This record gives sequence, structure tokens and C-alpha cells, in this order.
Amino acid sequence: MRVSGTFKVVDFTPASVPSPAIETAVPVGVATMDKRFEGEVAGRAATLFTSAFDQSANTGTYVAMESFEGTLHGQAGAFNFAHSATMVAGDRQGDFFVIIVPGSGTGELAGITGTGGIAIDADGTHRIWFDYDLGQ
Repeated sequence: MRVSGTFKVVDFTPASVPSPAIETAVPVGVATMDKRFEGEVAGRAATLFTSAFDQSANTGTYVAMESFEGTLHGQAGAFNFAHSATMVAGDRQGDFFVIIVPGSGTGELAGITGTGGIAIDADGTHRIWFDYDLGQ
């Protein structure tokens, strides 16, 4: 089943990178994020965000792990999902990678599995969708 919605980042808090650090040509960063979702995907998520990104070249990759709590098509529960993307000179390379963590679902979302995607509109609106199954 497919479900979609929009989301906004309501908090982005950088954190220090644990040591020992290994210096590379692209700096590594860590942050936590708080997001709010609206639409068929409704709720909130706590996110651990990691990246290796060169701001001046607008090039790098991020990997994020989200703990989502809310509803999909009105079914309530929580689950984890991971996503990643790469940019080169400001152009996204391929699609966003999104996967629901197997075994992470609770409540009416227990047993959830699937994949998804993220798109960013020209006006900055962030869209998300999941193609999921509850195994019922």
C-alpha cells in the first residue's frame, strides 16, 4: 500500500563528532532533528542525521535514522526508517534511498515492512511516501 505526505524540520541541532576523528577531504557532521509530518503520513519523528558534506562544493552524502510515531492511513503506531542521498555540485545523484527497518513497528503498524522515497519541490516542500505492507 502507498501512503504519502509532507514534512517540515522543526529542529536541527548539530552535535560533536565522537573522537578519534579521521580527517578526510570532506568534513563529517552529526546532528539530531525533529520533524513534523502531515497528510496520509501524519505524526512526528526523531532523527539521527550524519553526513560527509563539503558546503563550498555543495557535494556529499547523508545517512539518517528516524524513529517515527504517528499514523499511516489512520493506523497508529511507531517504526524506524532509514534514508540516504548524495549530492554532487548541488545536483542529487539518483533517488533518495528509504527503507523501513524490519521488526520495528508497534501498535497498528506492527509487522510493517517496505520502502519509500523523498522528493523536494522547487518551492522547498519536502514530500515523503512509503510503499508498505503490514504482513496481515
